[in-house]
Amino acid sequence: MTTQTLSAPEVYQGQFGEFTITQSDRTGVIIYRAGLMVAALSFAIGSALVLLKNNPTIFTTLTPLYACFSLALGVSLFTIHIYMASLHRLLQIFWAIGSISAIAFALSSSEPLAVTVYNHPVTLFGVGFTFVALTGIYFKEAFCFNRLETKVLTITVPLLLLGHLVGIIPIQAQQILLGVWAILFLVFALRKVVQAIPPDIGDKSVFAYLKNQSSVKV
Repeated sequence: MTTQTLSAPEVYQGQFGEFTITQSDRTGVIIYRAGLMVAALSFAIGSALVLLKNNPTIFTTLTPLYACFSLALGVSLFTIHIYMASLHRLLQIFWAIGSISAIAFALSSSEPLAVTVYNHPVTLFGVGFTFVALTGIYFKEAFCFNRLETKVLTITVPLLLLGHLVGIIPIQAQQILLGVWAILFLVFALRKVVQAIPPDIGDKSVFAYLKNQSSVKV
């Protein structure tokens, strides 16, 4: 009679001790990346419709695409691994503010959401919080993995939105920035698909240490 033994999980040496990566950890990373991919695809499709089709009827299509983008982004924000719990919560709060604002504008305006936001840049003080949260992801990925596309996105997103808000960027330049944003967002999401999973989980000993420190303070 033979017995089948399961291989022991790999043990990693963290800054504050050893740790292992569970299947739940891996599933969380997969969900995080899937959310990014859905968000990137939704954003790219919406951007392509705006840039390639000069047809007012497309703006009604953008609302469900934006809803899909926002929901997927929310999933990623709830499964991303960030050492600073306060920063993680802040990004989630930003996403919630932006989502609630988008719903409010979509329900209260007779125009499609995209038209409302474009024609009334002041609405970015509400909807724009969603993109602040997205920029937070770009910044985190740029800081942790030194990826060129996320470095460019960290600058491009606020430049485009703030430029539109104060009206200092010509329409053609806005279109170029939007195209760059859509393309690099897809590049970012695609590169995450082939990246090894453990780096996205991070050093679990740091999470344990910070959690313990927080408990001691309380």
